Amino acid sequence: MPNLNPLLLVCALAGASLAAAPPPAAPVAPLLPGEALALTGPDGQTYRFGDSAREYPMGCLAELAWLKLEGSEWGSQDVLFKCTGSWAGHACWLPKGHGRIDLGQALQGNCSLAFLAWSQASVGRWLQDYGPGPARARLEEAFAPFLGNRMPPGEDLPALTPEWVGEGELLRTSADGMLQWLMDPAQDTTIRMARRLLLSFREFNIKQNVWWITSGAAPAGADPAHGSAWAVGGNGQVIAVLHLPVGQGKAEGLARFRAVLMVPAGK
Repeated sequence: MPNLNPLLLVCALAGASLAAAPPPAAPVAPLLPGEALALTGPDGQTYRFGDSAREYPMGCLAELAWLKLEGSEWGSQDVLFKCTGSWAGHACWLPKGHGRIDLGQALQGNCSLAFLAWSQASVGRWLQDYGPGPARARLEEAFAPFLGNRMPPGEDLPALTPEWVGEGELLRTSADGMLQWLMDPAQDTTIRMARRLLLSFREFNIKQNVWWITSGAAPAGADPAHGSAWAVGGNGQVIAVLHLPVGQGKAEGLARFRAVLMVPAGK
C-alpha cells in the first residue's frame, strides 16, 4: 500500500480504517509561511506542523475557556447582550457592534464585550457566594493552562478587564497547547456546547461529521495589523487548531482553516 499524507487521512470524513496505512517519515501540511497547525484524527495520533509549540496571545480562544467555566450557567439564564460597538469604555472589534446577541451569536461573532459583561456578572456572583479568595482560586484554576506566571499578584480576585476575554498578553497558548487542552476528556462538555452553539439544530442533532469552526483575531496593542488569527474546529473525528501570523484576522483564519483542513464549502 502506498504512503499517504496523514493530513489527508485525518481530514477524511469517511471514517475508513487507518491501521494499514503507515505514515510517512516527514509529513508536510499545506501551510503558508508563519502558519502553525496541530490536529488529532480518528487514528488517535497528534500531528504538528509549523512552529506549533510557539505561544501567542490566545484572543478569541479565551471564549472557549469561559464556556467551560460558565457556559452552562449562561445558557440556563438565556443571557443576552446589546453590542453597540462599545461598552463600559471598551471597544468591540466590530465598530458598528453586533446588535442584540445571545451566547451562540456572541461565540459566532467573537463579541468580546458580551463575554466581558457576562464574565463580570459571574464573578460578582462568585464574590457573593464564595468570597474573594475562593473566587480567585476558581478563576486561576480555570485559566491555569493559559496564564503561565502572569496571574495578577494578590490574594483577592483581580479586576475582570478585557485581558480576561483574550485582549493583550495575559492569556497565551500555542496551537499544540490549545489542542492538548481540547483533547482532555474534561473538555468534552465544552466541545459539545461549542458545537451546539455553532451549528444549526439539524446539523447538531441529525447530520454526522459536520464541522464546527470558530475563528477570530488575537489583538496586539492598538494597531489591528499587529494582531494574528486563530481558528479551531472539529467534526467528531478531527480536532484542529490553526494559528495564522501577524496581520491576519477572523476572515483569513476561517478561510485558511477551510482550505488546510479541506472543509466542504459552507461549513
